[in-house]
Amino acid sequence: MRLGANYLGDGQCEFTVWAPPLKSVELKLERGLQPMQQDERGYWQIALNDIQPGDRYEYRLDGEAARPDPASHYQPGGVHEASAVVDHSAFDWQDDDWQGIPLQDYVIYELHVGTFTPAGTFESAIERLDYLKSLGITAVEIMPVSQFAGDRNWGYDGVYPFAVQHSYGGPDGLKKLVDACHQRGLAVILDVVYNHFGPEGNYTSFFGPYLTDNYRTPWGSAINFDDAYSGGVRHYFISNALYWLELYHIDALRLDAIHAIYDFGAKHFLAELAEATAALEKSLKRPLYLIAESDLNDVRIIREAERGGYDIHSQWSDDFHHALHALLTKEETGYYSDFKAAESLASAYRDSFVYSWKYSPFRQRYHGSDASDRPAHQFVVCSQNHDQVGNRMLGERLSHLVPFEALKLAAGTVILSPYLPMLFMGEEYGETAPFLYFVDHGDPNLIAAVREGRKKEFEAFHAEGDPPDAASLETFNQAKLNWDLLEQDRHRSLFGFYQRLIALRQQAGIARDFARPDLDVVQDQAVLQVHRWNSSQRLLSVMNFSDQQATVKLAFSQYAWKQQLDSAAAEWAGELTDEFFICDRALITETKPATIGQLGSIHHHTVAV
Repeated sequence: MRLGANYLGDGQCEFTVWAPPLKSVELKLERGLQPMQQDERGYWQIALNDIQPGDRYEYRLDGEAARPDPASHYQPGGVHEASAVVDHSAFDWQDDDWQGIPLQDYVIYELHVGTFTPAGTFESAIERLDYLKSLGITAVEIMPVSQFAGDRNWGYDGVYPFAVQHSYGGPDGLKKLVDACHQRGLAVILDVVYNHFGPEGNYTSFFGPYLTDNYRTPWGSAINFDDAYSGGVRHYFISNALYWLELYHIDALRLDAIHAIYDFGAKHFLAELAEATAALEKSLKRPLYLIAESDLNDVRIIREAERGGYDIHSQWSDDFHHALHALLTKEETGYYSDFKAAESLASAYRDSFVYSWKYSPFRQRYHGSDASDRPAHQFVVCSQNHDQVGNRMLGERLSHLVPFEALKLAAGTVILSPYLPMLFMGEEYGETAPFLYFVDHGDPNLIAAVREGRKKEFEAFHAEGDPPDAASLETFNQAKLNWDLLEQDRHRSLFGFYQRLIALRQQAGIARDFARPDLDVVQDQAVLQVHRWNSSQRLLSVMNFSDQQATVKLAFSQYAWKQQLDSAAAEWAGELTDEFFICDRALITETKPATIGQLGSIHHHTVAV
């Protein structure tokens, strides 16, 4: 059963809306009202033969107010106006040869459509796809595009999960972007939000119990996944996931903050979603993936169903980011206080989670579960993302927080890790524009509440001053990428360094060919040596997180290591001197210890077995 307006061609359209408590629902068209019929599960339906794509409609509820469709496929006038019929069969897809790529091969680039390019549209983003391909990216992750209030927003305030944001280019604009990605061999991940609705334009409560007061999220009432009438709510969101994967050819969904999806039923919503996705995958004959964002460190999310898990394909590892960020910046406020030493990053490399049922001083409780038996591709790691940058009061990127050499170290730590690396737009060339929180609500009272809420949030972190105004157009414009930075030497060198790192990762088959147990981490104060191996080769990464040069004896010194990359070399705008290496730069053995640069230095070596 397809929700919303399902256009069948030749003027035929079926309208379906879930509204179990209502006594009457009428389809309101420009020409008048049409009564709908309710089935035993609370779905109201009507089929008409004189509808055309673009026709506007609403639902009149119990003879009173008319509201937009909760499953609207398009809101051309915004969140408060009528919904529009979309003919999904009219788009001329050119990706018939696209078969997807294995999850292990994902190198992810997270972008926000509105700030990725000056125009801030799907079609303008297409102009940058060849650039991403040249960088080595294999998967483009798009922050949420479901319809939100106004023209600018991070996307997590969406109120029509099926409708594509009108200010970005609507349904056809997104399809053009996905099609263009596939023609270039790029997979597409879409960020979806199944834990809350945004604060403006959410009319779902007029139709049925989409929300429950049994639980609370940071954004208000929780979605009703396990209370009375929850079957219709579960169907609504599972239908939404399949809608993106099928009609928009999306390859993977990033599930936002699944720790705020509360479900204590016998079968968790995520498990049901995974089952439905697997069934669609068989039907479409191409790989489909679900990637969860979670701060629970709960291995059940990614365990197989037969072992009591939800069977989600992968999840973010916040611990990896926190350990790396704390080590680079020396920040100790908030949750960073739990990650004070290089040992934390070593644990993240070895075990994916730093906290695997260990006591967390910040949380003041035991936290996490053991994930050390899981394949490395089940974890996505990064040094920056929209949350970690944008939830800082001033939206500072790493380029504002650490020296240039440390940016290269951060890149190497993430990209040469055994996990799936994710870049946040612009980090590959050292973007300096802040990524700030921004909204475009039409309700002045809501804007005032956002301003006050942001101020209180940062007071709790003892931040000085007031945060930038989230409702200001200037705040939004400041977040747009400065592509002209690529013309400057140091930024261009950093881009080249990222290119080389990704090429090394792909050439070595780090994600595919190196099993998790085949990894050792040697920690000497602030220097980490990460060693991994398979039947044909060994890899050694040496990372210096101190602010001084360090002379270290390479681990596993029985091997004659051949250097592949040195972040301090002149070609990467480093400061390598003649005395930098005591030994031959091309070949390092146990007989001559290596001197590596100060903060930011990463060395990568290989040896044939």
